[in-house]
Amino acid sequence: MEAGLFTANNVWMMVCTALVFFMHLGFSFLEIGLTRQKNTVNILFKNVFIICVGLLLYYIGGFNLMYPGFEDGDMGIFKFAGFGIAAPEGGMTPEYADGGYTWWTDFLFQGMFAATAATIVSGAVAERVKLGGFMIFTIIYVGLVYPIVGAWKWGGGWLDGLGFYDFAGSTLVHSVGGWAALIAIYLLGARKGKFGEDGKPKAIPGHNLPLAAAGVLILWLGWFGFNGGSVLSADPELTSLVLVTTCLAAASGGVAAFVTSLIKYKNYDLTMFLNGILGGLVGITAGADQMSPDEAVIIGLLAGIIVVFGIALIDKLKLDDPVGAVAVHLICGIWGTLAVGIFGQLAGMDQFLVQLAGVGAAAAFCSLTAFIILFAVKKTVGLRVSEQEELEGLDIHEHGMDAYADFRMNQH
Repeated sequence: MEAGLFTANNVWMMVCTALVFFMHLGFSFLEIGLTRQKNTVNILFKNVFIICVGLLLYYIGGFNLMYPGFEDGDMGIFKFAGFGIAAPEGGMTPEYADGGYTWWTDFLFQGMFAATAATIVSGAVAERVKLGGFMIFTIIYVGLVYPIVGAWKWGGGWLDGLGFYDFAGSTLVHSVGGWAALIAIYLLGARKGKFGEDGKPKAIPGHNLPLAAAGVLILWLGWFGFNGGSVLSADPELTSLVLVTTCLAAASGGVAAFVTSLIKYKNYDLTMFLNGILGGLVGITAGADQMSPDEAVIIGLLAGIIVVFGIALIDKLKLDDPVGAVAVHLICGIWGTLAVGIFGQLAGMDQFLVQLAGVGAAAAFCSLTAFIILFAVKKTVGLRVSEQEELEGLDIHEHGMDAYADFRMNQH
């Protein structure tokens, strides 16, 4: 491979790494925008914690747990290549990764993905989770659970051998976070005032919808790196196709969600519009390189409809998800993974059943491990803040500060 092509590939991958990093700002804006003013500092603290600790955990052992070098004869379930990181021989040359990027770029790009799974949980548990308990959960889940599941496919493990396909992580990132979010909100319980005495859900409006909208648009931009970088080179044909399918699914997801919401609730709901965009993005992520533009639009449209009914289902189950994380990341993640067996170049019943097996494996492992970690946290340091802390806001109780110092009187 010529040096210029190798350099171009590596530069594109580093740009994508930066775009995926930028998604953490998008998640932060979305979460604070859809929740109340009195918990803003708390949510920002969690998001900053996740990216810092996620990267360090990936350096300490996560990367070597996710890419352990399975060999013939290995079961492909668990293997560990040791603590710390060091570039292998030839890691900076075109001999590494088919000349797509260097070993260091590989580590950093994958490390950016690792923290995303915990960020998904952060939004779902907002406004009532104990910071200490959440941090313990994050360390174990990002440090161990995420890389083990990732190794099953991206690390050449048993799901990869089965033929399971997940291009950029509808299951391996979004559903891994989504299953943990579902278990967490079940164990936590709903925020005070979310459900009336009759059991019907009540809206708890977010304090800053402009920030929520900015967050979603930043996430959409970040997905250019999330999916575009998952080509693992700057291949012009494949990269451009992936960006087209990603954008069309996002757009159709947004339109489908706001139209479905309009028909169902008789109003133009911005939050449904925003979550529909995210649902479309999550839905296309498993097969962005396999789909035609037409198929991407269909996948996005169905994801947008799924988001609206998914959010209604979560409410009906008396679960409280302030940002719609379970509907967006878990339910649309499952849809996107199964869509690989229905649409695109891999479509067929055999592939669909393999995709279903992958969804089931992630569901079983992630739900079980999330439950064990969160239940242990609940019984030891505690998972939920006191009623008074929740009422007055986590910012003042856990951080001793306000996000907007001049507006304390208006925060309820």
